[in-house]
Amino acid sequence: MGKQLQECLTPRENAAIIPPLFQAEEQEKKSARQVIWLQMLVILAVAGGVLLWGSSPQSAIAVLGGGGISILNGALIAWRMSRATQRPVHDAHQQLRLMYFYAAERFLSVVVLLGLVLVVLKDSPLMVISGFVLGQATLLAARILLKNKTESGS
Repeated sequence: MGKQLQECLTPRENAAIIPPLFQAEEQEKKSARQVIWLQMLVILAVAGGVLLWGSSPQSAIAVLGGGGISILNGALIAWRMSRATQRPVHDAHQQLRLMYFYAAERFLSVVVLLGLVLVVLKDSPLMVISGFVLGQATLLAARILLKNKTESGS
């Protein structure tokens, strides 16, 4: 019985599972990079629009500061996701603890960086928060759009 089971699980049959996993991992890394680039593009365009609209350079810098924090948050997500795929999953509790740690790490880094930028650019808090919110909205919208694009097979 044991030998029959062993013969059923030949490497050739099991190997068919592995390539789709690698493709999904690679697709997720590509998607994360695309989201970060899109965030950068949107934040730069809005900061340029703020300048063209006649606002002060301080306002454009504030939009860049808030948007930059959002971009760093997206980059931290991408980095942690790529690091998580490098570790084998043996202990679900350890994985859950890591997920909580990563969420707390991102939350604290955003709070600290927003606090610092708001202190430094104290004349433009609305622009800092607007840049951050715009960056986060871009992150969410891009993730949804890229997920739908991937699922539709494009």
